[in-house]
Amino acid sequence: MFTRTKIICTIGPSTDSYSSLENLVLSGMDVARINMSHATHKNASNIIEFIHKINKKNKTNVSVLLDTQGPEIRTGDTKLPIDLKSGDIVSLTVRDEVDVETSSIKINYKGLIQSVKKGSKISVDNGLINFEVISKDYETLECKVIDGGKIGSKRHVNLPGVRINLPSITTKDIEDIKFGIKSGVDFIALSFVRSADDITELQKLINKNKSSVKIISKIENQEGLDNIEDICKSSWGVMVARGDLGIETSLTNLPNIQRKIMLSCATHGKRSIVATHLLESMINNPTPTRAEVTDIANAVYEGADAVMLSGETSIGKYPEECIKFMKSIVAETEKFKTLGYENNLQKNSDWEYIGQAAKNLAESIKADGIIAITRTGDTATYIANAKPHGVPIFSFTNNEVTLRQLSLVGSTVSFLIKDISNHDKTIKQCSNILKKYFSKKKKLKFIMVSGIFSEKHSDAIQIINF
Repeated sequence: MFTRTKIICTIGPSTDSYSSLENLVLSGMDVARINMSHATHKNASNIIEFIHKINKKNKTNVSVLLDTQGPEIRTGDTKLPIDLKSGDIVSLTVRDEVDVETSSIKINYKGLIQSVKKGSKISVDNGLINFEVISKDYETLECKVIDGGKIGSKRHVNLPGVRINLPSITTKDIEDIKFGIKSGVDFIALSFVRSADDITELQKLINKNKSSVKIISKIENQEGLDNIEDICKSSWGVMVARGDLGIETSLTNLPNIQRKIMLSCATHGKRSIVATHLLESMINNPTPTRAEVTDIANAVYEGADAVMLSGETSIGKYPEECIKFMKSIVAETEKFKTLGYENNLQKNSDWEYIGQAAKNLAESIKADGIIAITRTGDTATYIANAKPHGVPIFSFTNNEVTLRQLSLVGSTVSFLIKDISNHDKTIKQCSNILKKYFSKKKKLKFIMVSGIFSEKHSDAIQIINF
């Protein structure tokens, strides 16, 4: 079943075996995400190897996205969770000898004391537990528990509205990125991107390691949101990481923040991903809530290239069912047009106009699809930026890396062919593949975008009948 919107699945204990991964692929997963906040290199290596084997066996193009941990702040260790009640007074300290105790909780960020002031809010465990700073000294914060709960070991800490004085790419991230490049991942998702400088730093590391891996910028705090235009311009794609974003900014304004980011992606022609809590209830339940169905539909209306599952497929009870529900919701929603954010696309090159023209022509003649002949994936991407309604982009490439990376480009269905240097032979190959794809339909009509006079760029649009 063709859908414009792709599905990213986070791989974890529920799905990291070969058989489970193959079931996800056959259910409709387009991209496998490895979260380096939890995965080891050995575990990640197994997942990558399994995906490559599954692709070869099933002739699929599932790609791998490595998600960095980023500059995370966490609590210390505790043998047993401690129970905090609203109104309790506790100390948060940066002293090394303290772990988690009933009256004192260690935070692993040395700049904590200087970063906050009286009245500041501190959130723990994705906002489930919240503190208010009532006083501080040189190494301890005295805090009142606003929202209580149980704190276990190494819980994630947020400091809403505070700029964290930590490197955007940590030492651990660098090692993980090098590992990912060596292992053949297709995308690096950089956590807590604050400015375009973070992307430049990562790109230098990628270039140094002679890789063509693409960068996905995760927007997770107010600073990243403030710099969204420059971040979009510098990135291959952007992820609306709603978990931390909903804590670091205004939770009640999160729908508007999401739309702002999605509009920026559409304006600059960048891939867009909506993530977190899309089918959260299905971690334990076999069906989604009505609100979750509507949430997914809204992401599709906004023109998302992909929607992402996290705990639903990493630790959930119903990973395959999640994909099937997601696929079905997406398919129903795509019967309607997007909100039109793509109409704001800044056409900074002739290729953007070619993409727009191909989309308009395909829709006007009710073509069965748009054929994109591409080495790097750029031709297909330019067409995808125009968001053709109900018209697949059939991408043909002779590059296996490009083939996999197109799995995260909306509207694309991609095929590997041996050679694209001879135009007539290429059309013949496309014809043979598409006749099998549309096996129940005899007369086929396509718009074809390719390079007839140039091997470097697409310079021609044709109407082709098979």
